[in-house]
Amino acid sequence: MAEGDNGSSNLLAVETASLEEQLQGWGEVMLMADKVLRWERAWFPPAIMGVVSLLFLIIYYLDPSVLSGVSCFVMFLCLADCLVPILAPRIFGSNKWTTEQQQRFHEICSNLVKTRRRAVGWWKRLFSLKEEKPKMYFMTMIISLAAVAWVGQQVHNLLLTYLIVTFVLLLPGLNQHGIILKYIGMAKREINKLLKQKEKKNE
Repeated sequence: MAEGDNGSSNLLAVETASLEEQLQGWGEVMLMADKVLRWERAWFPPAIMGVVSLLFLIIYYLDPSVLSGVSCFVMFLCLADCLVPILAPRIFGSNKWTTEQQQRFHEICSNLVKTRRRAVGWWKRLFSLKEEKPKMYFMTMIISLAAVAWVGQQVHNLLLTYLIVTFVLLLPGLNQHGIILKYIGMAKREINKLLKQKEKKNE
């Protein structure tokens, strides 16, 4: 068991080091984005919502086709991939890179690797469920996809995408400040109260 844990840790370290090397040119940008997403300043959450709202208002005004939207998005990614490693050191100053920043960059890359592993793990579990319990897999997929299709039919696609993107971008800050855990705790307490009241009525 210990050997397995050591092997997994070593593999994680190798994957993290590889990702760090690939994203080295994005280091300054990733650190800045990390500060914004974790709400290190009070005005970061409204700034995130403002930027996202402005972007979606532009998309709503231009009303591009799906093909045009995808093409523009991929073109933006290509431009960023080419320009960010060149411009970032000049804007942020590579000589200001400290040990603390390097450590945080390492933590970010490690978290990205862990997230990728979790996604792959869930994907493998889904196919394991298909092989071991095909009926449950079939019912789960049909019900889930039907629910998603119903939500997509009830809510405008652009609005739904806006809500999802906003929530995803706010999620790191919500976790960092314990807001999600706070409301989960409140929900658990309310559920426990309801269960206790139900038990008393049954008695």
